[in-house]
Amino acid sequence: MIDFTDKVVVVTGAAGALGSAVVANFETLGAKVAGLDIAEQPGIMHCDLFDPESCVAAVTRVCDQYAGIDILVNVAGGFAMGEAVHETSAGTWQLMHDLNAGSVLHMAQAVVPAMLQARAGKIVNIAARAGLRGAAGMGAYVASKSVVIRLTETLSEELRGSGINVNCVLPSIIDTPANRAAMPDADFRQWVAPASLAGVIGFLASDLARDVHGAALPVEGLS
Repeated sequence: MIDFTDKVVVVTGAAGALGSAVVANFETLGAKVAGLDIAEQPGIMHCDLFDPESCVAAVTRVCDQYAGIDILVNVAGGFAMGEAVHETSAGTWQLMHDLNAGSVLHMAQAVVPAMLQARAGKIVNIAARAGLRGAAGMGAYVASKSVVIRLTETLSEELRGSGINVNCVLPSIIDTPANRAAMPDADFRQWVAPASLAGVIGFLASDLARDVHGAALPVEGLS
């Protein structure tokens, strides 16, 4: 059985549908969870993931409160589509890379030094199945999620041997209110439930996955 008693977990995007499911799963398994989000909500620490200094400040607060960080889960991200590559605006391109890849980079910069000092840690990133290949009208999004996969692999290579595992998950469509609203005619039963994906993330963050390094694990539901 997975047990996170006394483990300190940082979850970005904690106010969202997947983030709240990840937080709930870790708390159920005994972890002390610090949820970060740009949204102002009770019990969630404010953090602007676009701003490296805001990330460092939030991580410093967590370390001061709990004397360290054992696990980082980078849930925060976003999706946009509709523009062909040759019509992609600078705003769409920058937003997708800031949300999906920049947030991972900034949190790694803030958290990894503490993990290196402790010579222990787990990092789980949320990439996407869509990051494995191009798709019409999704150029900025798939490029940004591909960067998340490559950052995961690179971090893993750099940190292997230091007691830190870095992996990512590749979900297909996640069953969230936003996705249901965007695709009302879809069969939601085929999508990945947030609680199910949270369980996979929990596995990768556990000692059961201590020998898993740089993996990009598909989590595809029935779709």
